[in-house]
Amino acid sequence: MKKVWLTGLLLSLSALAFAQAPVIKMKAGMVASIDQIALPIAVERGFFEKEGLDVTIARPYATGVDAINALQAGESDLIQVGVPMIGAVLRGIELVAIGNYTGNATKAGSDGTLALVAGATSGIVKGDLKSLKGKKIAASFGTINHLYVLALLEKAGLTLQDVTLVNTPPPDMTVALLSKGIDAFACWDPWPIVALKDVPGAIEVVRGGDLIASVGYNVGMRSWVEKNSVTVEKFLAALSAADQWMRANPKLAAQVATRWIPGLKLEVAEASMQFNIQQSDRRLSAVNYRALWSAEDRLSRLGFIKGTFDVNKNIEPKYILNVMKSRPQLFSDLPAIPAQASITPGFVFKP
Repeated sequence: MKKVWLTGLLLSLSALAFAQAPVIKMKAGMVASIDQIALPIAVERGFFEKEGLDVTIARPYATGVDAINALQAGESDLIQVGVPMIGAVLRGIELVAIGNYTGNATKAGSDGTLALVAGATSGIVKGDLKSLKGKKIAASFGTINHLYVLALLEKAGLTLQDVTLVNTPPPDMTVALLSKGIDAFACWDPWPIVALKDVPGAIEVVRGGDLIASVGYNVGMRSWVEKNSVTVEKFLAALSAADQWMRANPKLAAQVATRWIPGLKLEVAEASMQFNIQQSDRRLSAVNYRALWSAEDRLSRLGFIKGTFDVNKNIEPKYILNVMKSRPQLFSDLPAIPAQASITPGFVFKP
């Protein structure tokens, strides 16, 4: 009887301690893109809960520009965004990147989740970038797919005057290709794979190629990040666990994606996930500083932005570095970061 009573007492105390453990509530935003799926995975698989976080995800946005607008409006505390961060910082918005959601901490090129798809009657030839000359190409201006198109043109020896770029939200690209309003589009997954299935005769002209470094960060307003350092580390730890689970379980991760990206079919999600897990790396290194610097450098050279900024002021690595140091097991399945790219708190990137 005494043993039963003692066991009951211990269970009661344990339950009381759990009930009194503080739960931190926060809001996070994502774009309707396969490479952002670790966020809902962390919710569905309980990784946030294990860190004592209660995370609500805002609706999937069409682009990072929409996500930044929502961040400013207070709809989210942290978002996942890439190239649109550049324009926002230049407009004076105090953003800070705290970790990757897509990219690579070990090498310069990482664009495997991007592809250029063309219509059957466009005259564009698979693998021949010079055949883009004179064509109408859709991209979402100020995003990573825009940057990818610019890199493709540079590789082909073409200029902006050789093509017509059409500013198009990703969800509208397949319809535009189907109606022949454009000849081709560049975008992140799942949209290229959707088009290949839904547009008769559509061809994948090129995928990836390590032409650019993927720019995709966990981003917040500087004031919020600085006031919530403990929450930020917990958030990044949960996402790192979700990344690792996704890399080990791509088909199950694809099922999660179908619940968060409107209209996404499982077969498309599974095809997309194979590319996504190749650049699912939450870590930060000197490579990721160069990725942001290279993106703004190209946009500036080509006249899409006026001026540049010091990337050191808008990347704060200490949070993810703490996670990398305290929980190395979350990254044990990833290649080691080369010594020349490894960073410590206070690192200063020099182009």
